[in-house]
Amino acid sequence: MKLLVIGSGGREHALAKKLLEDPKVEQVFCAKGNPGMKRDGVVTVDIAEDDHENLIRFAKENAIEWTFVGPEIPLLNGIVDDFEAAGLKIFGPNKAAAMIEGSKEFAKELMVKMAIPTADYASFSDFEAAKAYVLEKGAPIVIKADGLAAGKGVVVAQTVEEAVQALREMLEENKFGESGARVVIEEFLDGEEFSLLAFVDGDRLYPMVIAQDHKRVFDGDLGPNTGGMGAYTPVPQIPQSMVDESVEKVLYPTIQGMIAQGTPYRGILYAGLIATKEGPKVIEFNARFGDPETQVVLSRLDSSLADIITALIHHEEPTIVWNNQASVGVVVAAKGYPEAYEKNMVLPEITDETVQVFYAGVAEKNQQLVGNGGRIFLVEASAPTIVEAQQKVYEALKVAQNASLHFRQDIGSKALS
Repeated sequence: MKLLVIGSGGREHALAKKLLEDPKVEQVFCAKGNPGMKRDGVVTVDIAEDDHENLIRFAKENAIEWTFVGPEIPLLNGIVDDFEAAGLKIFGPNKAAAMIEGSKEFAKELMVKMAIPTADYASFSDFEAAKAYVLEKGAPIVIKADGLAAGKGVVVAQTVEEAVQALREMLEENKFGESGARVVIEEFLDGEEFSLLAFVDGDRLYPMVIAQDHKRVFDGDLGPNTGGMGAYTPVPQIPQSMVDESVEKVLYPTIQGMIAQGTPYRGILYAGLIATKEGPKVIEFNARFGDPETQVVLSRLDSSLADIITALIHHEEPTIVWNNQASVGVVVAAKGYPEAYEKNMVLPEITDETVQVFYAGVAEKNQQLVGNGGRIFLVEASAPTIVEAQQKVYEALKVAQNASLHFRQDIGSKALS
């Protein structure tokens, strides 16, 4: 069968490569994809992810069995609705269900309705009212742009002054445009964070192995938030009892709540959670695979991803088997990211065959890959333990130590402390 993946980042590279592992899969196309994907046999298609009309035409002309949507923006633009209206099979939540990520206020209201544990919050579009709330509550406190902000619209303010500045940037200076025209202010939760993803088909739920993402740009979780600087799995400091409680008290009530309000969910559901003294609490929901969690979680999937998605599309029971390996993935970014950063630098060749390289912000010049984004590529290594996987990945990354590139040196270290 021939499949289509929508998106162009490292997450989509990992998804396409995993789908190609199934001998029943003849070709995987990725729109738009990136030049680095071609190294793994993925066929890139020069159609933008918001060009639904031409994507639909491509899927029909190329007899695509089904389409998988990687990023959140096409989902919120209604790509699933449009494909289904055209009689095409596609996996992901429709526009109404994708609002669980598209609006933090939507997600919070759902959680309150379904008694899903999360931080106390209030929403504001008026700067003075938001400022008064922060002055009343004090710091630390969390300020979030209500809409999508590429992982950068969250400020964990350690002081009231920092919180007020974040509010000013979002509500008065339009730092995130429409996404920040409304903010959600949350109480600060203390604890270890983890990502719990699941395959969902309406009222049926299939949890994945958990991972931990590293959002801050520098070692020791310092510096500004990014789209993610690396991830690892398993997360041994999170007990299985906490994971089980998260499935029972977070994931199941979420999909039941979505059905109850007339927006049943089908696709990948991502719960960003924090292990507090009171139990797991939700930090955020995403309506798709996380990046960089995808690159490490899929490395532990022994079953055919293509078979799983095919089964869910046909409302059948999938076979899902996970292995006990550890996986560590480290993002290599352009120096300066997430602020202004360099482009067009020639990228080092990682020839170590014991690791996987998933490309994101790259372009091709003179038959060489060059940097073309903030997060450029991710190197993933699997091994029996996190220590061994970490050693493998950092050994492979020695060739990427130069003045134009930056990566954290401590991905996975929290599991070892």
